[in-house]
Amino acid sequence: MPVVLTREEVEREGRERLNPRLSNPSWLVLRKRRQIFQNWIAALPGSGLKVLDIGGRIQPYRPLLADRVDSYIAIDLRATPLVDVLCRAEELPFCDAEFDVVISTQVLQYVYEPQRVISEAHRVLKPGGCLFLSVPGAQIRDAQEECWRFLPEALRRMLSAFARVEIQSEGGSVTGFFRTMNSCLNVFVRYSFVRSVYQWTLCPLLNLLAASLEGVAGDNDQFVANYSVLAQK
Repeated sequence: MPVVLTREEVEREGRERLNPRLSNPSWLVLRKRRQIFQNWIAALPGSGLKVLDIGGRIQPYRPLLADRVDSYIAIDLRATPLVDVLCRAEELPFCDAEFDVVISTQVLQYVYEPQRVISEAHRVLKPGGCLFLSVPGAQIRDAQEECWRFLPEALRRMLSAFARVEIQSEGGSVTGFFRTMNSCLNVFVRYSFVRSVYQWTLCPLLNLLAASLEGVAGDNDQFVANYSVLAQK
């Protein structure tokens, strides 16, 4: 039986993803994703938005929409206090052109047929509506269920039904390298004492080093850990 998180635990995890601590191995990409999403959401016209969150059991980016939301519906295969509908993302139980915004972060890699999820998101969006995605480009496997990694050209082809597609890397190759290093160390460090030392010493140091080197290295994006995507119908 999967562990059902309490509302307090879910909200705490959401806050950590939106505003990660320096001791988080994913600090680099999470910080960059928040910046990208903030800029895109700020450019959305109007208020009273109807939002669908695919894989929305944590909802870290909901606060970025603030008081501009009229309704926010979260779907997932796993229940949490924030999930409204339990269903598959490949078969959304909603009408055509029902939502202004669809959000799906770090979900597509777990789906056998990610193109069907994208097609469903396109179907339920209103004309002019926007899909916000975050997908992995190069990273260690997080779970046995993962199926895919994504590159920009593949994303453009998968999103070809949309009128406009914008893809931004969540940090360049320096971020990709250091994030991967931190993620691997986080896997290998198993004993609680050693893990505690790593989290409060080496992990923050690597994060800060990467942040300082990113500007020096330029815009090299050959080894990107994650991509953020905006697709407008």
